[in-house]
Amino acid sequence: MPDIATPADARAALIRQITDKALIREHLTLSSGLEVDYYLDLRRIALSAAGAPLVGAVMLDLLDDAGLGDVDAVGGLTMGADPVGTAVLHQSAARGRGIDSFVVRKQAKAHGLSRRVEGPDVAGRRVVAVEDTSTTGGSVLTAVEALREAGADVAAVAVVVDRDTGAKEKVEAAGLRYLAALSLADLGLA
Repeated sequence: MPDIATPADARAALIRQITDKALIREHLTLSSGLEVDYYLDLRRIALSAAGAPLVGAVMLDLLDDAGLGDVDAVGGLTMGADPVGTAVLHQSAARGRGIDSFVVRKQAKAHGLSRRVEGPDVAGRRVVAVEDTSTTGGSVLTAVEALREAGADVAAVAVVVDRDTGAKEKVEAAGLRYLAALSLADLGLA
């Protein structure tokens, strides 16, 4: 387990994990249609025993630094946001705090409770929509729309890695704060 005694330690360890295990150098097309020469598969980190605590620590520190450490819950559009929200939940519990997590479905279920936002009820609660990496901001804004429909007060959007390809501007144009824990420059990609 990497040393995460300080926020700087956690951040440095997360950068190492990403560059060593989640950076795939090959040409491909992202869901946004953008063609890239590398892919950041942050699920390889956020779903690992060594990486999840780092993701949780770095994202919780990001929220604290932005004055959002008192939010009630974090989560976002399945699948990229799921391990990020869960990592924050576990790290907040380890620090004696109680930030819940939730999952936003792309569409409401056609059976059962027909919910689009799964987990603890978000109605009337202050939440942050999270994402592993953001290119255009489309996925996280889809989550924001569903959260607002469910009655949540969306305080901000927070991503682990910002690709610097317009997501920040799009989210801010929608009237939300945009927070990024890491940039492409932090990963040696800019």
